Amino acid sequence: MLVNADFSRRAVVTPQQYQWVASPQPGVERVMLDRQGGEKARATSIVRYTAGSNFPRHEHPGGEEILVLSGNLSEGRVDYPAGWYLRNPPGSSHQPSSKEGAVIFVKLWQMSASERGSVRIDTRDTSRWETQRGRRSCLLFASDAEHVTMQRLMAGNRVFDGFVNGAEILILEGTLSEGQKQYVSGSWLRLPSGHYPDFIADVAGASIYLKTGHLAGQNLPTGDYEHFSNYRSRGMA
Repeated sequence: MLVNADFSRRAVVTPQQYQWVASPQPGVERVMLDRQGGEKARATSIVRYTAGSNFPRHEHPGGEEILVLSGNLSEGRVDYPAGWYLRNPPGSSHQPSSKEGAVIFVKLWQMSASERGSVRIDTRDTSRWETQRGRRSCLLFASDAEHVTMQRLMAGNRVFDGFVNGAEILILEGTLSEGQKQYVSGSWLRLPSGHYPDFIADVAGASIYLKTGHLAGQNLPTGDYEHFSNYRSRGMA
């Protein structure tokens, strides 16, 4: 399966375009934002757990990145409410569930094979935020291959100051404008390298998840991930 799989082109999915697709696990469905592969896929998704739903323990050979958008996601006995950012490195395993229901943003099989440590960040912790270029920023992850932040933009703030070497945005709150176009909360945008998108926070400001660097040059995704026969995830995203 290929969904928004041409990474040389801009991809946009707004809340009005969401198509919820059932996963193999009862009570869990997802919106496929981009995807290369079937249930064994390099994938970016928004995943919704109904109350009481769960997955059996499973592995993530290519790693997994999660931002909890609403509700409460659990891994075993540990709960992660809205605002938590998680990275489970390649080769890790977990058993996610949700007693009350949850919506999460998930990226599968998009980590460097050399990444080893797990990451757990509570973005509600004010000590993790600093002011940069007239906005509040919370660093989530940084490496030679990618840079991930959550940003709170004031009205009129521009997301980018110039050309970008590939970027991905999920609007968490507020609205971004680009000329006459407006992208509301819940909109996902993937931008190829070499573009200068003039995104501006609307009058009420905006909060965004922002990832850069991962679509540049040799990091550009290619191929189909179906051939990874040792993949054990049952459609987490």
